[in-house]
Amino acid sequence: MQVLLNTDPHTDGRHEMGEHLEAVVRDALGRFGEQVTRVEAHLADANSHNKANPDEIQCTLEARLVGLDAVVVKDRAATAHQAIQGAVGKLKRAIATALAKRDPRRDGAPAAADESPLS
Repeated sequence: MQVLLNTDPHTDGRHEMGEHLEAVVRDALGRFGEQVTRVEAHLADANSHNKANPDEIQCTLEARLVGLDAVVVKDRAATAHQAIQGAVGKLKRAIATALAKRDPRRDGAPAAADESPLS
């Protein structure tokens, strides 16, 4: 799985932040194996234009799944680490849901539903 980090000019995009992101993503999404090919993160300071408010970091995560549309989630928090943690939790649940919808065993249907037992 490829993990990419993009940041705006007001957000920490150093190598250490990229390593943190990759570790958190791999730990949370490792159970999905090869079904997740890439996760792209966008970190931005949501209040960079308004210095009266404290920093609020938005983390947008986009996961590419084999054979499915991309899954996108967002989370906001006071720090980049908190925003990443929140977004990764949401992403994990969203990917599990997307993959479950594709599962042919869902709703108790057999994998070969088009075969009639009376044939």
